[in-house]
Amino acid sequence: MIELAHATIIVDQALAHGRSLGLPPLTVAVLDAAGCLVAFKREDGSSLLRPEIAQAKAYGTLAMGIGSRAIAQRASVAPAFVSAVNALAGGRLIPVPGGVLIRSRDKAIMGAVGITGATSEQDEACAVSGIAAAGFTADTGAEAAAAATATAATAASHA
Repeated sequence: MIELAHATIIVDQALAHGRSLGLPPLTVAVLDAAGCLVAFKREDGSSLLRPEIAQAKAYGTLAMGIGSRAIAQRASVAPAFVSAVNALAGGRLIPVPGGVLIRSRDKAIMGAVGITGATSEQDEACAVSGIAAAGFTADTGAEAAAAATATAATAASHA
């Protein structure tokens, strides 16, 4: 499980990375592997629903066991499935980049980060920066999304 000290590093570094890029105000949530909120910050000027969006990005990654980039890819090929899972999750699944799993050196899931406020790709980059600063591995879902895309392309070429 992610500890408060590490979660705080993740949040603070993610926000610092956003400031270095000149991004709009960000909201960052870190959940432990059980889906409980460990650390959270909302920058001045963040809009009303940003806390819920950040937590949903993190929660969705934990619920699916893949980064939200992979969830977005899955939503593009199986929208009914992702919609059904979102209903099961009580609407706490946001299928866009910005939800990133926190993995230990042995690949165990320690928790997840959800960031919102900029573009999804920028949100994701800030999460990755924070996770790296805390000494963990970021799992954005890019590998799973690439594998799923390759599988779909292979299936299409055989059809």
